Amino acid sequence: MTKYVPTIGIECHVQLRTQTKLFSEVDNDARLKEPNTCMSPIDYGLPGMLPRLNHEAVMLSIKVGLALNSEINLESRFDRKHYFYPDSPKGYQITQMYHPIIGEGYVELPSGQKIRIEHAHLEEDAGKLSHEKGYSLVDLNRVGTPLVEIVSMPDMHSATEARDYAKELWRTMTHAGVTYGDLYNGNMRFDINVSVAAEGSPQLGTRTEVKNLNSFRSVERAVEYEIKRQTKILEKGEQVVQETRGWNDATGETTGQRSKESATDYRYMPEPDIPVIRLSEEDVERCKAELAMLPMDYRKWMRKYLPADTIEIILDYPQLSSKLTELKDRCHEDNSIATAEIITKVANLFTSVLLAEENTSLLNDEMPTCTQLIDLINMNLKNELSSTATKEVFLKFYDPEMHYKPSLDIAKELGVIQENDINALGKIVDAVLAKPETAKAQADYKSGQEKVLGFLVGQVMKESHGKANPASVQKILKEKLK
Repeated sequence: MTKYVPTIGIECHVQLRTQTKLFSEVDNDARLKEPNTCMSPIDYGLPGMLPRLNHEAVMLSIKVGLALNSEINLESRFDRKHYFYPDSPKGYQITQMYHPIIGEGYVELPSGQKIRIEHAHLEEDAGKLSHEKGYSLVDLNRVGTPLVEIVSMPDMHSATEARDYAKELWRTMTHAGVTYGDLYNGNMRFDINVSVAAEGSPQLGTRTEVKNLNSFRSVERAVEYEIKRQTKILEKGEQVVQETRGWNDATGETTGQRSKESATDYRYMPEPDIPVIRLSEEDVERCKAELAMLPMDYRKWMRKYLPADTIEIILDYPQLSSKLTELKDRCHEDNSIATAEIITKVANLFTSVLLAEENTSLLNDEMPTCTQLIDLINMNLKNELSSTATKEVFLKFYDPEMHYKPSLDIAKELGVIQENDINALGKIVDAVLAKPETAKAQADYKSGQEKVLGFLVGQVMKESHGKANPASVQKILKEKLK
């Protein structure tokens, strides 16, 4: 039986986080805006309206290239890509077909596998169509939004690899600070190219392109579906049709949309209204100096302290990665601080408390200070705070009224500081052991039933209003019940 091998390449459109659009001085953030309100005569392509290139978009494009380990082309230029579509009022798109700003590079996955980048180019976005029953609505707010389209080489051979690449690319772009990375609002969109060929074939199979996927799960599912669909076609002895297909997330299926165009169909021509982009080595070096830490940089130091699964969760949130790095640097400045324990416990608070479903909205608030976090963990390590109390204080850091309050003050206000004084605890234990209702448990413990010790600890905790250190209480009880 013939074995078939899939090959996948991905094109990703990254919306740049500029204040204005690529060729017009119009607000680039259309989220929550009324349709067709973020527009200008330039975006509509009215006669006599000339584009003016956004310098900020060029600088962010350089950072995209650097984050992709790519060559930056010091000279690049724009072309017109002609096509008519309701969401593109000019009748053409300004893009970089022949001389892109970003050359060859690669993205390294957490597994160490490198997915090569063929190139990445700067271009303007089109609008958005909403299809209703019997008609479609056009929103042109997105027209002219600056995009960098990142084109991978066909280096992926499974749906899992495609998903991992899409996610790592998203992490890389968001950590680099070049995009908001809001997948729901289309800040990054993935087009997957899938082909299937018989194992050992010198040529790749006929590819199909599934466009505008906006989640990693959709990328994985769409690739899985296309591999199965194309394999069935080949097993019947039929030919796969080269076409553009759409993805239906509800049904988990792709459907044909139109035959795949070639470059000649778009009648490319040099863009006459925008001069050649000429960069200097100084421009590139300045962007390199401004580039934030990237996921692989974080992994290198985090692996010393945290398990891989925890690291991958944290890397989904740039503000958490950044805060942990700041915390690590602060700990290193003070040799008396237990860096490993601080990092481990704070990372656990981030993943198990802050990212709990009901608390994810707190990510939009101001982060705790390093001093607050270090003091909190030290109080826990000294048994001044139980695990539960530590979580309570941690969540209070996100209360606007508590942002800059010392951890100790917050703990006192909450009344959660544990009693560790042996003499004070001994008096509370004596009071509990003197109660008639604990007599049977004491007798059972002395007869060898050690499980009842938990009941006695609970009684002491109740007597102390939860402030007693359970470990100390247990030790005292064992001494007194000998």
